Amino acid sequence: MRGSHSLRLPMLPTLRMRLARRLPFYYGWVILAIAATSSYAARPLMSVAVLSVFMVPMTEAFGWSRGLFSGAVSLGGLCGVIISPVVGRLIDRYGSGWLLSATAAVAGACAVGLSLITQAWAFYALYVPGRMVFASPLELGTTTAVSNWFVRRRAFALALLGVTHGTGLAAMPLVAQGLIAGWGWRSAWASLGLYTLAVGITPTLLLMVRRPEDLGLEPDPAPPSLASPGVSRTTRIRAKAGEQDVGVRREHQFTLLQALHTRAFWVLAAFSAAGYMVQAGVSLHQVAHYLGQGLSGRSAAITASVFAFAQVPGGLLSSALTRRLPVRGILALSGLAVALGAAGTALSSTLVGGTVFSGLLGGGVGGLHLLFPLAWADYYGRQHLGTIRGITLPVQIAGQAVGPITAGFVFDATGSYHVAFVVCACVVTLGSVLVLTAVPPSGAATLPIQEMPFQRR
Repeated sequence: MRGSHSLRLPMLPTLRMRLARRLPFYYGWVILAIAATSSYAARPLMSVAVLSVFMVPMTEAFGWSRGLFSGAVSLGGLCGVIISPVVGRLIDRYGSGWLLSATAAVAGACAVGLSLITQAWAFYALYVPGRMVFASPLELGTTTAVSNWFVRRRAFALALLGVTHGTGLAAMPLVAQGLIAGWGWRSAWASLGLYTLAVGITPTLLLMVRRPEDLGLEPDPAPPSLASPGVSRTTRIRAKAGEQDVGVRREHQFTLLQALHTRAFWVLAAFSAAGYMVQAGVSLHQVAHYLGQGLSGRSAAITASVFAFAQVPGGLLSSALTRRLPVRGILALSGLAVALGAAGTALSSTLVGGTVFSGLLGGGVGGLHLLFPLAWADYYGRQHLGTIRGITLPVQIAGQAVGPITAGFVFDATGSYHVAFVVCACVVTLGSVLVLTAVPPSGAATLPIQEMPFQRR
């Protein structure tokens, strides 16, 4: 189609167009379902929640230190930092379909390869690329695709995406632990990798579309003109005045250069680094921490799954709160929940305490997973969203890279995670206060979006 930059096979535009016009509902829900499939099948595979289950058996098998093992997470994150700006521009130009399919293939193949390693260099050679695609393309591709297709119901759509990501994160550590207990860690890596290859590639490749405009549709769905008979004169007057209480949202369209000149850009970026430093630093080491406190392998794995599953209600609650509170306020609340969860994890040594604080930590992280993509899209618009997030995501990834390796080396030096986890809690608390100053920017071109009942265009 003219004006579309989606990279695709010759017959795919016809397939997608026919499907979009024959479905009794908005095609954006298909996009959400595809992104959710990637979030459930491919993203959890290289997450720290899953890797945390492999830490003890693999380090004991090879005699590696925790710092060496954690370094692969950090190095993979740093590689994600390098490729993120390019990934963001590719998403803006071509869409997420090919990118998500390719990265699911990389993650699955790397997991299968991990089942065969015998040396530390081989572990790094395979886990680092898998972590790299987890940290950048799989994160950017799924959330940007959903944000591009939804405006009016963006918070709700991103919350549903978070549900699939959270349930995938909750299920996969338990599945991995069961496989490790029954057949060993090598069989566990191979099985999880084959699963990702089987379900993470084809649907995305066939059905993903960059933006609704590429199919001749309008986002979420297109609102009727304010001049239409169904819109009252009062609504037209208030809409022209830019009032928000009549259900009219104004979608800002910032370029990267314009975004860089706003205070909110830098505050959100800094808080993302702090929040995800704690998320990665604590979650990777929480299973090892509880094993060191005397819990069984199954009980320790339960805390990892509770952390992951708690992200689901955390995201849903944050989505509901966006109707009543500004995004920056909910970000601060989520950050405080993360801080309390990290501090509580440092002090807890029982399954009950671990479950409570893992749930609190996961709930806060679930809020962050929803709110950061929502804030970037709401503050800066859809047109250059991939490019803007390709620049900001490296800051987030840098936090994820610093957290695990720092906690690992602190453990190697002190024999305990207490200091590392408490410091993490202090850092994210300060960030939660700072993020309250991230007032939405203004001054770019805007597009009015009428809050109307769902209708198909």
